[in-house]
Amino acid sequence: MISYFNLMQNSILLLYFVIFVVLELVYFKIADRFNIIDKPNHRSSHQTITIRGGGIIFPISVLIYTLFNDFQQIYFVIGLLAISTISFLDDILTLNNKVRLGIHLTSVLLLFMQWDLFSFSWYWLLIALVFVIATINAYNFMDGINGITGGYSLLTIGSLYYINKSVVNFTSDELLLVVGLALLVFNFFNFRTKAKCFAGDVGSVSIAFIIVFFIGQLILKTQNPFYILLLLVYGTDTAFTVFFRKLRKENIFEAHRSHFYQYLSNHLKYSHLLVTFFYMLAQLLINAALVVFVNDNILHFGGVFLAFVTIYLVLRFSLEGKNKLMVSYNH
Repeated sequence: MISYFNLMQNSILLLYFVIFVVLELVYFKIADRFNIIDKPNHRSSHQTITIRGGGIIFPISVLIYTLFNDFQQIYFVIGLLAISTISFLDDILTLNNKVRLGIHLTSVLLLFMQWDLFSFSWYWLLIALVFVIATINAYNFMDGINGITGGYSLLTIGSLYYINKSVVNFTSDELLLVVGLALLVFNFFNFRTKAKCFAGDVGSVSIAFIIVFFIGQLILKTQNPFYILLLLVYGTDTAFTVFFRKLRKENIFEAHRSHFYQYLSNHLKYSHLLVTFFYMLAQLLINAALVVFVNDNILHFGGVFLAFVTIYLVLRFSLEGKNKLMVSYNH
């Protein structure tokens, strides 16, 4: 009976995988037909014209899962589709910022409804709002080299699946696997020296929204806010890059190549995949420490945080130098 159930489950997952491959290939045809491409410029980390928006498979995977499973977690799904649609339009058109931000805020509020967060005190809503918006923006900022969005996200989904199976059950195993399969398909076309496609805003924003949804479920289930460290590498690179840009009196809302991963790939000429591997390895070690210390006191979580941030800053200052990081040359 168990083997029959496993066979059925594996067959369903294989069907999902085949559907995602076909849909991704269909999207490539559409993108090629309508010229949905990225052209290299002085801020780019790539040199060839590449299809943009391959990450559209992420929200599509959740939608297909929802259609097959009686429209579960509908507020989350509606919010995901709204934020993905506006992000896709932003990939191909120039949208009004107020419209885009309005849709983002609406999607976040729908996410809060799915979490039943409106039953909490107002300050928890504020903390959650900062967490969600910061994560979405961090993901968008970090999507700059081949493999990094897909690889880092696959590691995060894999870690969440392990926690769900072995530590505490907080969400659907199948939904985690479906998102993981979509990431595998995307990585096949992106995690390579010459990428077939990029995630685009639709990919980076939607996978951030999905991962935030899972981490929010985990934190609410366990009452352990330190699971936010599952995004520590992205969060650290984003936060300190913004901090250093402010020190240099730069406009933090302008496009740039100031992230550490961009310095490693563009200036030191490490391959995109090697830099991605470094980021994934760092986050993997952090995730392993989280699982080991899950029942321990706050000092262990604080130690993991401080250890990584210290190593990160030592590497940045030793490789980039104090002047490059902190001194403005515009005045």
